[in-house]
Amino acid sequence: MHEVGLVHVVRQAAWSASAYGSTAVRVAVRGTKTRLHRPREERLVFVVGSPRSGTSFTAGAIGDLPAFVDLGEVPLLKAAIPDLVELPEPEQAKEIWHVLQRVRGLAFVRSLRGVEQTPETGFVLPAALSAFPSATAVHVVRDGRDVVCSLLERGWLSAKRSSESDDAKLSYGVYPRFWVEPERREEFVQVSDARRAAWAWRQYVTAARTAPERTVELRYEELVSDPTTATEPLAHTLGVGTEQLSESFSDAHTNSVGRWRRDLTEEQLEDVEAEAGPLLAELGYS
Repeated sequence: MHEVGLVHVVRQAAWSASAYGSTAVRVAVRGTKTRLHRPREERLVFVVGSPRSGTSFTAGAIGDLPAFVDLGEVPLLKAAIPDLVELPEPEQAKEIWHVLQRVRGLAFVRSLRGVEQTPETGFVLPAALSAFPSATAVHVVRDGRDVVCSLLERGWLSAKRSSESDDAKLSYGVYPRFWVEPERREEFVQVSDARRAAWAWRQYVTAARTAPERTVELRYEELVSDPTTATEPLAHTLGVGTEQLSESFSDAHTNSVGRWRRDLTEEQLEDVEAEAGPLLAELGYS
């Protein structure tokens, strides 16, 4: 093997070992609640949706329930998904199962119901649900215009952060991600940050809707205004008390709902509508 290639392999192996270790420690700390003297638990919960839609908040709220644990975003899975989407579903499922079971095993939380919240899991959701036949998916849907505001604030899809990367070693910036349509890859680089953000919202939301028969949809706007009513179907699906679950969501704030009206310029809103208008309308956000 060429020396440069060998260095890359060694560095990648070192990062994988470090990522597994740090993830396991983080999850283990969260899972110290009720993990002893319980059988192995395979009824995982996959929280999916566009980044900045409230997926982290939702996963945390579910993970705070007794006998659940929030796995957070699993860097090893997030890093693998751009390649997994090119594989047949059985191979995707095998890798998803391997990564999550290893994390759960290292963290000693296999007796708890893991809540996995990597947004990109939506792009391999049928495989994730195949890997864990007793699992449930929770799709958090938020007004795409508010999501755009938050993504613009973070700058993840902006040229100004091109030299940075996330905890899965995936770069920020304007380059076309795996979820960009092949025939539009050059266009993705040229459009405005607002349109790229709307593009991301559209693709993530569309992907997360591919397994409706095993997915519970939560509207972010309803979660923050009436958590009891919004979480009742989810409580039924998970087999937990409605009051208990709604209480976990009681810390949601309403100040970010409708922020697009004050934060987006007329030009930015036009770009958002041009890219994601039909889906916004379909979901009742127009």
